[in-house]
Amino acid sequence: MSGGLLVAGTTSDAGKSVVTAGICRWLVRQGVKVAPFKGQNMSLNSFVTREGAEIGRAQAMQAQAARVEPTALMNPVLLKPGSDRSSQVVLMGRPVGEMSAKGYHGNRQRELFEPVMACLEELRGTYDAVICEGAGSPAEINLRRTDIVNMGIARAARLPVLVVGDIDRGGVFAQFFGTTALLGPEDQSLVAGYLVNKFRGDVSLLEPGLDMLHGLTGRRTYGVLPYAHGLGIDEEDGLRVSLRGAVRESAVTAPVGEDVLRVAVCAVPLMSNFTDVDALAAEPGVVVRFVDRAEELVDADLVVVPGTRGTVRALAWLRERGLADALARRAAEGRPVLGICGGFQVLGERIEDDVESRAGEVEGLGLLPVRVRFAREKTLERPVGEALGEHVEGYEIHHGVAEVTGGEPFLDGCRVGTVWGTHWHGSLESDAFRRAFLREVAAQAGRRFVPAPDTSFGALREEQLDRLGDLIEEHADTEALLRLIEGGAPAGLPFVPPGAP
Repeated sequence: MSGGLLVAGTTSDAGKSVVTAGICRWLVRQGVKVAPFKGQNMSLNSFVTREGAEIGRAQAMQAQAARVEPTALMNPVLLKPGSDRSSQVVLMGRPVGEMSAKGYHGNRQRELFEPVMACLEELRGTYDAVICEGAGSPAEINLRRTDIVNMGIARAARLPVLVVGDIDRGGVFAQFFGTTALLGPEDQSLVAGYLVNKFRGDVSLLEPGLDMLHGLTGRRTYGVLPYAHGLGIDEEDGLRVSLRGAVRESAVTAPVGEDVLRVAVCAVPLMSNFTDVDALAAEPGVVVRFVDRAEELVDADLVVVPGTRGTVRALAWLRERGLADALARRAAEGRPVLGICGGFQVLGERIEDDVESRAGEVEGLGLLPVRVRFAREKTLERPVGEALGEHVEGYEIHHGVAEVTGGEPFLDGCRVGTVWGTHWHGSLESDAFRRAFLREVAAQAGRRFVPAPDTSFGALREEQLDRLGDLIEEHADTEALLRLIEGGAPAGLPFVPPGAP
């Protein structure tokens, strides 16, 4: 087998990432050597590969679904927003500068087309199939001229395109039709058909609409995926839930001990790698919520200040909302606080930033004896170590260099009483360490909470990926999908007017 597919979407968050992962897991279970690919990704959730390259976490998750090691080839361009109008551009896993949206979508994006295509071709020469994920919608007519992630690469690589729509939001037929009708003839010739995502109810009630859609566009629907609760896989552009909602959609599993453990995560601006708390939410009896008000910290047993792409901005936000004072009160009362990466930095005494915010010297919250200086070179590492007597693995993505002047050592950071800080993302995915940490938190919080002795975050992630593969296998026309991946878009697909302007 040799082929490829572009999974596009009618909108952002239509389900492209999970469908791509599901197809990768289904294919690898069929014995197909498969890899994921996304030419350009905009996300604050990123990951560090073994060679020290930064890529989107969604592509790392898709690589796990495909049972291959993630590499920079799978996400050659990563955009990390620093404001509403500018982003850090990461090329082949390394930052190459900050750019405005206008500047990027001008000459810079066109310059990146060749390296993006070179990565795709290298993957296609190595794997039996490459499943590509698009971004946003392929019908963004204002951006089509410089597109390097949707129809631009589909045209260049002659990839068939499967368009995913989220029916749970409503309007999916209009979205499918409108997406197709806003593409030019050459682009439309590659749009093979549609995949309905997040359907609730009796599929037979949907079928007349799918038949009418086929009549209008000449394109079939390759499957109807049911709404699946609690998948908990890594997202790109935002929280899986609204602010102040639980991390997981499924109900919290009953605790092993007598008490539950309540975790509040401060939803700081430009929050990055909030997936760090997924491992906490996977523990029976742990309730994780995102919060933005000081009063929401009162009943929390642990407060997490997560990573952020705007450390100084997050610090100001914490002060404006009274959260900084609430964190100081917690520390004085001996109640647990954990800062991760940017969250670790704001807990320190001083921040010197002439790189990210260019704010110069800023006073931190003073809860940890740490001074941070922002370096132009970004730290991208996969550290391994020990804490609380247990093995720990993590990954680091930061410009801030911390000078620890006191406290007890904790990973690369420190601990003072019940306040902990580290740059290490992903450390809580180390099962034995996570259990040891939660035991300490429970003791400090006065909770009769007992971590489950057998929770394996890695095994839970594999179960979730298998569920995605099952969704494809059970609810998509897999024979037709295989023909599409191997043979490309069907010949003679009709043009749907009016086409691109």
